[in-house]
Formats: sequence, C-alpha cells, structure tokens
Amino acid sequence: MRRAIVQKKRETRSGDGVVVVMPITGTIDLHAFAPRDIPAVVQDYIDACRERGMLTVRLIHGRGKGAQRAVVRRVLASRDDVLAYDDAPPGLGGWGSTIARLHAIRDDEPER
Repeated sequence: MRRAIVQKKRETRSGDGVVVVMPITGTIDLHAFAPRDIPAVVQDYIDACRERGMLTVRLIHGRGKGAQRAVVRRVLASRDDVLAYDDAPPGLGGWGSTIARLHAIRDDEPER
C-alpha cells in the first residue's frame, strides 16, 4: 500500500512500509495509488495544500468507469473545508480530473 507523504516530513507509513514523498504542487495524479488508499491520499493532499495556501487543487483520477472519481468526490463532499468541486476544464483533464476549491485555514481552526 502506498501513501502520499507531504514534504513537510509529516510521515505516515503504509502497512507494507512503503513511503512516497510527493511534491505539493496543487495537482496530484492518483493513478500511482491502490484504490483502497485513495481516500487517505486525497485527505492528506488537501491538508498539505491548505497548509501551503494552495486553495485550488486538481485531483487526477482518470476517466475509466468513474469509480475513482466517485471516491474522490465522496471525500471532497465530506470535508467542511471544500468550497466547491467539479470536472476540470477540457485542457486540464475534463471529467478525468476534479478541481476542488478550498477554504483558507483560519487562525481559530484546530490542526488536523
């Protein structure tokens, strides 16, 4: 199992010990991760982007049958810090990517 690790060294190890350090750019390609890991990877990546003030995030899940898209959107819908999300424009992946707009971190917000 792979798990995205933010460059801030907030390390979380997967069950098999594989650690993946990913740059936080505002875009993540989820193809490299096992489907069972996608919810945790998306959660971690959104947290890392917000910590860096990146309030627009592109999550590349692919077109396929829409299963990963549904998982990504369930995670986004469950978060209070997500303002909105929708398919990316055609030049950024269309329905194979989701763009999420995030709330900025407030001073009174507890750490995750």
